[in-house]
Amino acid sequence: MDNHQKRKKYDWQTVLFILPAFLLYAGFVLFPAVSSIYYSFTSWNGVEENMNFIGISNYKELLNPDNVRFWGAIMRTFIVAIVAAIGNNIIALALAILVDKVRILKGFFRSAFYIPVLISGIVAGFIWKIMYNNNFGVFNRVLTVLGLENLTNDWLGNPDTALISLIITILWQGAGYYMIIYLAGLQSIPEELTEAARIDGANSWQQFWKITFPLLAGSITINMTLALINGMKVFDQINVMTSGGPGFATETMTYYIYKVAFAEMRQGLGTAASIILFVMILVFNQIQSRILRSREVEM
Repeated sequence: MDNHQKRKKYDWQTVLFILPAFLLYAGFVLFPAVSSIYYSFTSWNGVEENMNFIGISNYKELLNPDNVRFWGAIMRTFIVAIVAAIGNNIIALALAILVDKVRILKGFFRSAFYIPVLISGIVAGFIWKIMYNNNFGVFNRVLTVLGLENLTNDWLGNPDTALISLIITILWQGAGYYMIIYLAGLQSIPEELTEAARIDGANSWQQFWKITFPLLAGSITINMTLALINGMKVFDQINVMTSGGPGFATETMTYYIYKVAFAEMRQGLGTAASIILFVMILVFNQIQSRILRSREVEM
């Protein structure tokens, strides 16, 4: 009986310790999330108190095949997410291998490659916007100095190059983060394995493909998942560099939600779009995780 009372008292103490954090989490995360589901069924403009319930009209408008802007935003979201996820992981893995192999100034290179991660997306966007500038940007200046004036371009003002220019900025800023995870994975691989392969006559590529890459399966799963989610949520760089333009050439789902909900004062429609984005991320992430985890077992 005494033990039961002590355990019950301890449980109440635990609840009291957890309660302040739970109330903050509920107030700032759970309640807004649940409320957004209701808002998506209204025509609320985000300002007035009155919310007219309109059922699934917002979803019908968004999912209408004739809604070219919405479907275009979905397509660009997937392009940015997939290209950024694959590109970031390739670059990050290459940087991690480079840092792991170097013997001199290893700490310097690790810090240098990680510095872009510490820069906010807004600052990074401003830096690259200046570099891409059509009149005094560094890219056009270098091309001019090299006698390649015909290759100069209005990188962010041209619909054909704006999206890829944005993706390059995302790759530059994100690769260092994923590099750290790969570096931790590389350093956990026993040196005896690579040493044995080297003695057996395996070259560098064979050592990487047969030993290093399979043993990094867990790190690959983590990085691909994080990179995909981050790619589908990109906002700061788009807002600073292109504002979704030219036209809608760089408008992804996150920026579409922002424009519709706050600039066009259609909070209900924007909330419905955000729920669709949430479902997209959830489904796409589950598919990717299932594929990568099955690959882990095979490795």
